[in-house]
Amino acid sequence: MDTPMTAAPRTAKPPADPLPFNRSLGFLVRDLNRAIQRDLQARLQAHGVPPGAWYFLRVLWEEDGLTQRDLARRVGMTEPTAVIALRGMEAAGWIHRVPSGTDKRKVHLHLTPAGRTLRETLMPTAHAVNSQAASVLSAAEQRTLIALLRRVRESFPP
Repeated sequence: MDTPMTAAPRTAKPPADPLPFNRSLGFLVRDLNRAIQRDLQARLQAHGVPPGAWYFLRVLWEEDGLTQRDLARRVGMTEPTAVIALRGMEAAGWIHRVPSGTDKRKVHLHLTPAGRTLRETLMPTAHAVNSQAASVLSAAEQRTLIALLRRVRESFPP
């Protein structure tokens, strides 16, 4: 009879992974996002628009005249990273900078007519990518997926 002193040592087994990595929520969301981003980037580049510019254009189409800091925050980029993309957009003639009339430290970014016109071309392109992603789902499934993704996202800080 084994006593605690003479019992064979038991090695602790690590807890079993409940799911293989390629079935985890994090992996699947990341993998889907990467697939959508690759497709969108390829379509945007066909129009001469680099991926970094797309996010800024989307925000400026909704609210023109934001400061660089506000724009970077809304897009989720650091200001130094934003500066690089914004310089390229300015060189392409899509935006121009306007100094603030009340605060000399602030510069507001405004779309040029060329930047506004890009919306007519690029929004249908983005909608096509989203349509492709959703094409395997019914309308009800699409609404459910969007609602679920929003709910999961709300469980994390902004």
